[in-house]
Amino acid sequence: MLKNTLLLFTIFISLSSVYAQGELNASVRVNTPQLQRNDRRVFDQLEASLREFLNTTKWTNDNFEPNERIKCSFILTISKENENNIFEGELAIQATRPVYGSGYETALISYLDKDVLFSYQQNQPIEFIKDNTENQNLPALFAFYTYLILGMDYDSFSQYGGDPHYATAERIVTNIQNSSSNASPGWRPADGGKNRNRYWIIENTLNPRVKPFRGAMYTYYRKGLDMFTTDPEQARASILQALEEVDKVSVAYLNSMIVQMFSYAKKDELVEMWKVAPKAQKDRVIQIMSRIDPANSQRYREIGS
Repeated sequence: MLKNTLLLFTIFISLSSVYAQGELNASVRVNTPQLQRNDRRVFDQLEASLREFLNTTKWTNDNFEPNERIKCSFILTISKENENNIFEGELAIQATRPVYGSGYETALISYLDKDVLFSYQQNQPIEFIKDNTENQNLPALFAFYTYLILGMDYDSFSQYGGDPHYATAERIVTNIQNSSSNASPGWRPADGGKNRNRYWIIENTLNPRVKPFRGAMYTYYRKGLDMFTTDPEQARASILQALEEVDKVSVAYLNSMIVQMFSYAKKDELVEMWKVAPKAQKDRVIQIMSRIDPANSQRYREIGS
């Protein structure tokens, strides 16, 4: 009887651990290269608390197997410590998606948010409450990028599958904007200038002019990359079709942030992918990407070398 009870208890704990894992397989690092503190305990605890927060929160209503969890990393670099436990810094976000039939992982996002400001005290729990706008700068920041990653991941597997997750990210932005206690930059249209912040990421993503971009992401990943091992010729044709759509969006919405984020995350992948392809396709990819991402036009010309 005791053995059976212990066995059931062990199974319960094991199942609880699996279901508590959530949708992310996130690594977190907190760096403080410019701070003069000798005691890092508060930052070590912040790092551990953020890791637990990201990996154990249930972000969606879907069930993820352990091998289905989205691999991502968050590097928080704190550059300044102000009074009242207020910290400033930047956050690097990366997430990848496995490519079907291969050991390759392709980037969903690779982005550096330079306008991070939050409050944190040692032993403070980190919990995101969707419609609570008070003292939510830190959890809202990480929740926003989590839902952005979820939206990108779901869009890559089904046409516009990321809709509910982008909608939640948009609600986070709106709630933080309306918070009387929020003084953090990056959530309002004018923050930082040049239309480059969290507000503009989600505005671009949900803007009707950009909707073809999201459709192109399904073509790029599901009809393109996922088909490479079985039909590389058709896979390249699908990816070129996706790039044509991205090019149209970049014309319809000049300097859109989401297109620039795509180019930044994909430039190296695209160069390597198209080095072995018909010349006409190579030339077209170089033309498209040099127009979308002129700062890296020299890099794209390597496709034709």
